[in-house]
This record gives sequence, structure tokens and C-alpha cells, in this order.
Amino acid sequence: MLYPLNTETRTVLSLNGIWQFQMQVPDEPRDPKQPLTDPDNIAVPASFNDQTTNLKLRHHDGYVWYERQLTIPHVLSEQRLSLRFGSATHEAWVYVNGIAVGHHKGGFTPFELPINDAAHVGENRITVKISNLLDDTTLPVGNYSETTDDAGHRIPHVDENFDFFNYAGLNRNVDLLATPWNRLEDITITPQIDLKANTADVTVHSETTQASGRIQVILRDASDTVVATGTGRDSAIHLDQIHLWQPLNAYLYHAQVTLLAEDGSVLDSYTEPFGLRTVAVKAGQFLINDRPFYFKGFGKHEDTYINGRGLNEAANVLDLNLLKHMGANSFRTSHYPYSEEMMRLCDREGIVVIDEVPAVGLMPGFDFNVSSKANSPKNNPYWHQVKTQAAHQQAIQEMIGRDKNHASVVIWSLANEPATHIEGAHDYFAPLFKLAKQLDPQQRPCTYINIMMATPKRDTCSDLADILCLNRYYGWYIQTGDLDAAAVAETQELQAWQAKYPTKPIMFTEFGADTLPGLHSAYNEPFSEEYQVNYYAMNAKVFDGITNFVGEQLWNFADFQTKVGIGRVQGNRKGIFNRAREPKAAATWLAHRWQAIPNFNYKN
Repeated sequence: MLYPLNTETRTVLSLNGIWQFQMQVPDEPRDPKQPLTDPDNIAVPASFNDQTTNLKLRHHDGYVWYERQLTIPHVLSEQRLSLRFGSATHEAWVYVNGIAVGHHKGGFTPFELPINDAAHVGENRITVKISNLLDDTTLPVGNYSETTDDAGHRIPHVDENFDFFNYAGLNRNVDLLATPWNRLEDITITPQIDLKANTADVTVHSETTQASGRIQVILRDASDTVVATGTGRDSAIHLDQIHLWQPLNAYLYHAQVTLLAEDGSVLDSYTEPFGLRTVAVKAGQFLINDRPFYFKGFGKHEDTYINGRGLNEAANVLDLNLLKHMGANSFRTSHYPYSEEMMRLCDREGIVVIDEVPAVGLMPGFDFNVSSKANSPKNNPYWHQVKTQAAHQQAIQEMIGRDKNHASVVIWSLANEPATHIEGAHDYFAPLFKLAKQLDPQQRPCTYINIMMATPKRDTCSDLADILCLNRYYGWYIQTGDLDAAAVAETQELQAWQAKYPTKPIMFTEFGADTLPGLHSAYNEPFSEEYQVNYYAMNAKVFDGITNFVGEQLWNFADFQTKVGIGRVQGNRKGIFNRAREPKAAATWLAHRWQAIPNFNYKN
């Protein structure tokens, strides 16, 4: 799917701003043909939850309604008109002037709906019904239940099977697109790079809505100089003396794709940025441009004050500046695809990304007890009862379809902490890995994020992963407060993984300790800033002793909001920054470590 851009043939009108909003009363559906009555105001893009003083709305499970007016100018009346949503969390039904124009399920990827049959020149009314409900068929996975109030209304309830707040709404940009009827529908850029010759053969595949017309491709370098041209829906273009996209040293080319009529007039035009780099897994190393790369960075969340999970471009810029300032080079989009704006920013900044689908909560029950009986691998029917396969396939298709051209994306993560220690997981995941490999023209490595119970002896899916990504909390959830014992156990497990898969790289994609800013202890007590520093120092010593260990992405970049519970104090406090992006002591310690570690050849 193409990102919305204004070009000589395309017009993008932003529908961001103040919309009208209403929470639906349970069991009392409303008619979208009628305007909202007595609505509130709500900002888009942003989650609705933190824009209110209404406690019921903040924790509302069910349906909400968004509405606004749209004026369509006469100059656009002959073009194809569509509404494009960067996301709608988690399910949306869209109406124009009370007429249904489309539906999308899945809260973290974009969708586009044509509206010409429902809209007209002048004033129009856009209405969007959104559900934030999650259950055992959705991604993320939620525990769904219902109760009945005194009036007999069915009240839905969602208990998240994951550890972050279920922020919802129109979290990303909403736009009106005006495009030609005969237009470019998608562009796929696949480079084949010869590093020794410093050349590249670039295939630019263009999909159009009609068979008529011919394709012209012009490649420009970062200085906007034309470096090559091509023709055809599968343009094969050779480049000499190429500039590589490197971690923290980004270089982007641009492919201008033009759809021409037979008389040479322009029907449609679009420009797609791309970078030239190679990614490979070889001999226990993760290679970028054939050099052993070491991941330094974080798991993150799209989570800021007031915006919730809503797009916050100022926060995105600050987060990447803080990341680079510390000497970090990467992050994982835990636990869902992040906004297109963030992905494009990472391309420009040279930030390496592990891109993850919203497959979180694929376990019998979420809690903080790693020995919970619910997650017992013996006689556990979980994978024989799970109902998320269709949603999982859709999520993979939409993530790769959206992000396939991003140079910053080097790994696809197909799940976070699934119960791969339970029998049946391999049958569930094998077709998903096959699908991801089929969909990605660049054949990036694929992985899943391994849960702590899935040890080298108990895990059933590690053969599917190109790189072993482990979430481990030695010294926190187990060996709590005893860093000496934690170091021994952690070392033993990593050695066991390396012995089992001597050619696979290993990295930690989560490790961390909840820390309250300003809490100090002379006795290295958990939750203190001293303990967090010593925790990371212990892990660093272990990491440096494992040959195939290729990266450390700690949990978490910043404190973030979670559901209410006595296991959390105003959310998850494992951030090395608080939610306002103010550093804890560990941020300084980690900066000293990471600034001393080169991006390449650290373990050589």
C-alpha cells in the first residue's frame, strides 16, 4: 500500500483535527444515517482514553463513534476519492452520509475505502464506528466476557492478555485521497547488491488499477540527481558506484514512477524512497552489508501522555534523538507495527528496526508468574483450541505489504512471547513463517520472540527462526534480587542455546527491571535505581562472554501505561526513561557501554 503523498496527480487532504465523538451505550446500537446527538469533542489522531475526565470512557470496552464534516471541492469531483486511515484500533465500520463504505479489522495497519458512490461535491458527513473489543480470535489476544447491568444491558469486558493498556480510537492520520482512476496501486522495490563491485540491480515492480498505460521509472540519488532510468511494470535498472544505507548513516535513493498514457501524457505519478543494503544470517552472525552487526537498543511502545497510542511525531523525533545520543542503533516495534511516519523517519535516520505483528497474548494466561500452571506444557490443549490463525495471516500480509520497501526493517517478528513450549505450536507457526518468506521480496530473516518458559529443551519452534530472540528476566521475575545467581542461570541457558544452534545468532529482545525514579538503596534492592544499573551491568558481562550473542534490546525504552493491577504502579516501570522521557540512572550507564561498542565487528 502506498503512503499518502501529494504529487502532480494526487491530492491528500488531511482530516486530522477535532472530531465529534460519542460512547455507545451497551446494547443500544445507533443508526449511522442520523448525526450524533449531543456529542463530545475528540482529537484525531490520538487514543480517546486519555482525552477525557470520564472514568467510564477511559476504561470503556465496546463501541465508540467518531464523526466530522468533509467538504469536497468541485476540482476533485472527477477523480477517485477514498478515505485512508493510518489505523483504527481495533475494528472500524465507515459511513459517508449514512452509507456504508467499508470495514476493516486489525488495529495497527492502514486501510483505504473508496467513497465516490456515497459522497458528493460540497458538504458530506463522515461517521466511523470503532470497536476496541478483543477476544480469542483477535490480535492482540484478549479475554472477553459479558455481564448484565440492572437494565438488562449486556456489558462487554476485555481483560488484556498482555501487559500494555488497550488504547484505542483513530490513533493515526485520517486523509481524503483524490487519485486518478487509472493509477499506481503499489510499488515494490527489490535491490540485488554486489558489494564487491559496488553495484546494484534494482527491480521496480509497479501495480496499476488498469492494464492500459506504460510505466516510466527515474531513479534519483540523495542530491536529486538522476542516476538511472527504466521502463515497464517490472523495470530492471542497473546502478554503479552505489551508496549503501548503513545503520546511523542513512542514504536514500528515490524512485519516481510515472504512469503514462499512449500519447505520453501523465496519468499518475508517485515517488518512493528506498535504501540499498543487504541483510543476512551467517555463521552465528547477523550481517548488514556483509559486516557483523551488533544490535543496541530497546523494546518500545507507542505510548505518550494524552495521545496514548496516538501518533505523536514530536515524541518520535525525541525518542530517536535520545536513542542515538545513547549510542543505540535499533529498536523492535513491540508489539505491533508502528506508524508509517515512524518507519519513514527510521529510514532517514538510519535506525535498524525489528518489525513485529500484533501477535501478543498467544498464551493460555498472562501473569507475572513464570511457573504458572496455566502455562504448563504437559497435556495442555492450548494450540489445538487457538482461533487466531486467520487474523495472524492477515496481520503478516498487511505488515509486509506496508513495510516491504523500508531499508530500516531488517527482521520480521511474527509473534511476541507465544507459548512455544506447549505442544502444537510448531504446527501453528510453520505456515506463518512460510507465508512471511513468500511475501517478502527481500527475503529478510524471520523470527519470533521467545518466552522465558521456552527453554532450549522445551521450545518447539526455534528451528523456524533465523535468529534466536529471547525475552529473559533473570534477576527480576526469577532469582529476584540475586544477581550472582541470575548471572549463572543466564549464562547456562545462553550456552545451551549456542550449543543447540551453533550457526544461529542470539540476542535479547527483552530484559529489564522495574525502577521507580528517585528510589535509592544502599543494599541493591529491587525497584531502586542502583539495582537497575547493577542489573544491566550483570547482563552486559554475560552477553560479552557468549560468542554468537549479537545484540541487546532492553525492556523498555520508557515507562508505559498498562491496565490497572497491583503488579504495576501507574504502569510498567522498566523504562530507562520515565514516561516523560526523563532519564533514570541506568540511562547514563548504558550510554557509556553502548557508545563504546561499535555497530560492526564488536565480537570479532
